Amino acid sequence: MKKEKNEKEFDLKGMGKNSLFLLSIYCLLLILGDCSNEKKEAVVEEKLPNIIYVLADDLGYGDIHAFNPKGKIKTPNIDLLAAEGMKFVDAHTSSSVCTPTRYGIITGRYNWRSPLKNGVLTGVSKALIPNSRTTVASLLRQKGYHTGFIGKWHLGWDWALKEGDSVGGEGWSPNDYKNIDFSKPVKNSPTDLGFDYAYGHSGSLDMAPYVYVENGMPTSVPDTITVDKGKYTWWREGPTGADFQHDDVTPNFFRKSFAYISEQAKNEDPFFLYLALPSPHTPILPTEEWLDKSGLNPYADFVMQIDAFMGQLTQTLEKAGVAENTIVIFTSDNGCSPQADFKVLGEKGHDPSAIYRGHKADIFEGGHRVPFIVKWPAYIKAGSVSEKTICTTDLMATCADIVSTSLKDNEGEDSFSMLPLFTDPESAEFQREATIHSSINGSFAIRKGNYKLVLCPGSGGWSDPKPNAEGIQELPPYQLYDLLKDPAEEHNIADQHADVVDALKQELKEYVENGRSTSGGKQPNDSNFDNKPWKQLTVFEAK
Repeated sequence: MKKEKNEKEFDLKGMGKNSLFLLSIYCLLLILGDCSNEKKEAVVEEKLPNIIYVLADDLGYGDIHAFNPKGKIKTPNIDLLAAEGMKFVDAHTSSSVCTPTRYGIITGRYNWRSPLKNGVLTGVSKALIPNSRTTVASLLRQKGYHTGFIGKWHLGWDWALKEGDSVGGEGWSPNDYKNIDFSKPVKNSPTDLGFDYAYGHSGSLDMAPYVYVENGMPTSVPDTITVDKGKYTWWREGPTGADFQHDDVTPNFFRKSFAYISEQAKNEDPFFLYLALPSPHTPILPTEEWLDKSGLNPYADFVMQIDAFMGQLTQTLEKAGVAENTIVIFTSDNGCSPQADFKVLGEKGHDPSAIYRGHKADIFEGGHRVPFIVKWPAYIKAGSVSEKTICTTDLMATCADIVSTSLKDNEGEDSFSMLPLFTDPESAEFQREATIHSSINGSFAIRKGNYKLVLCPGSGGWSDPKPNAEGIQELPPYQLYDLLKDPAEEHNIADQHADVVDALKQELKEYVENGRSTSGGKQPNDSNFDNKPWKQLTVFEAK
């Protein structure tokens, strides 16, 4: 007997109009049934999107009104960015200070796998990232992107020297810059790490030398020394280029970015722009147009100025005709600094950390929970909100997914693609299971689900109880918080959940020893975790 056709099989011979209609409907259902894959493939098959990553400096989770409706700082342009894109309400930096987070963004790897175990670099520090390591920029350039960096680098580069092989200091003293030859190019700069174009300064805006470097070459030889000691406006004494004006650095970086976008939009190839702002970090320098606009203090004025520039960035994209297929990511490198003056802001009803404990430098949520927005009109539904825990290290894997390439075992070891979340904010395809945080003194925390295990007593940073405070050793060596029930981290429940503490400690141990938190072959960390300073800075081995 001839086998009957399956319901899903079609005989194309002699098809009438009705059959053709049914076939069309069937094909449409197949497409809709796999719409997420189709959309994902379309990212590759159609014109690849431009990608702009805007990193604010020391901006608190509670400073953006879209994330903190009780906040008093007006941020209409960034709020609109969130309304037109996707807001991530559980986003974190890998560290609560500048350099470590920037390392993770560029490499997709936790900074403590590098030689940098705690603290930050200075304006004269040598390059932290070796040229052999894949970065987001080098990965995208291989896929045809033009790659640009504009802003605060703070990952070290090697200044040309007048003599010897050492600058002669760590970068905290005015005498630490005398051996730099500003007339010669620097080595191991952003252009050696995959950026086609690079323009910026070496450290934070309060760290000398105050010199712009463009494509590896200082734009001027500093002939003056500047210093400021104001409450909000202070910066350290150091050599300053003739074209470097502290209060114009943020506006200058935005102007450069607008020009870069306008120029690259004329080309057929997509572009990637990493815009790393030096603000609202100290020196807190809103221009005259923005002074007193917030009614709070200069820090709030500075935040409002950044917001206005973000509105201009959106307008630039629209004018250039590339807004629809450009991904704009806006976030911060850590929580707000106490330099913003929490007391003054609090008296006026504003808390830069919102409901969360602590601030910049801390292992508490205020140190590393940050606003995070992704707008991509061609791909992301406006007004979307994701409650998934993400980390700033996730940029590398996300970009790899967008351009349909696989990361090697020694690339993006702590990076998970967020692309599935762009169409389904709670997608089970997003593979991050746990996230590691570190504080300024190198203390660890591991977050998994609602639980966060802190492996130190106190803040590990600048808020009380501080690492060296009197009586700190009398506090429990571990802190466990259920962030769903206790987002303010007020109730340490470590003694009630020994099983959770042990399980999270073991997972952290495996992440350290495997050299990765993603799946793949075991990788070496760049330096020894058994050295004395490491053990002093954490209670990782505590019983």
